[in-house]
Amino acid sequence: MTRSFDIVFMGTPDFSVPCLDTLHRSRHRVVQVVTQPDRPKGRGRRVYPPPVKTTALKLSLPVIQPEKIKTAEFTETLSRLHPDLMVVVAYGRILPKAVLEIPAAGCINVHASLLPRYRGSAPIHWAIINGETETGITTIMMDEGMDTGDILLTATEPIGPDDTAATLHDRLADLGAKVLEETLDRMADRRLAPTSQMHDQATLAPMLKKEDGRIDWHQPAKVISDRIRGMNPWPGTFTFYDDKRLKIFKAVALPAAGKAVTPGTVVPGFPDELRVATGNGLLSVLEIQGESGNRLTVSEFLRGHPIPAGAIFD
Repeated sequence: MTRSFDIVFMGTPDFSVPCLDTLHRSRHRVVQVVTQPDRPKGRGRRVYPPPVKTTALKLSLPVIQPEKIKTAEFTETLSRLHPDLMVVVAYGRILPKAVLEIPAAGCINVHASLLPRYRGSAPIHWAIINGETETGITTIMMDEGMDTGDILLTATEPIGPDDTAATLHDRLADLGAKVLEETLDRMADRRLAPTSQMHDQATLAPMLKKEDGRIDWHQPAKVISDRIRGMNPWPGTFTFYDDKRLKIFKAVALPAAGKAVTPGTVVPGFPDELRVATGNGLLSVLEIQGESGNRLTVSEFLRGHPIPAGAIFD
């Protein structure tokens, strides 16, 4: 008879939700959901629950939201459940050794890259920023390192030229749920052999900061375009014109024509175009937002905020 597992699920953001839904529908039993505390968001600082908590409550699953996880109390709470497995999907905190040792069969992590590439908290963003054409999902047996555990299964996902962090996030979240389900099925049937990562090929995907979104116009247009896609919707990319911040949400790289122009200079074009010289080629801005306003197509924006040729973006 095929085994089933008692599972503690740990996750926080939207990315984690498809995995939790899949576990709930599977033959396995989610005995506890662990997620981060409710946090204030937005200008009004209204407190919101994390998406995993909202989903768990809809599914009538027990939820806890510890402020700290490196405590004897938290370790004892999970130990009393005697879980077979722990499944961790974008929980957002490093688990201590005492917690990793609780499940009888270990802890599984669902990571949004083809490990060992893009270890860290922002693998989706960095894959696009770096111009990758393929990424994927990896399930691993967790150890005390940052995404360094033995690989269980992988699945690839293409990155299209128009993909943003948002569009790729949603596809990888769904793919992650499918890979997790297959991982558990193979574990239950004892058809899974973990393999060590090739650590010498590891690359990192560190957490992004808002200041990482400032455009360096001396970079090639393709590099800037990839950064815009990889940082859409968060943290977003921006530049300054007349000391005012402009957010750029969508752009396309074009070859330069004519003599070289100082990077950051707006070049002549049609009235509904905004083309900016870069270190190599032109960047045609397609969607933009001013300091006080909505996200607009560039033609809509320019009707109310004309930017003349020769203007300098900084």
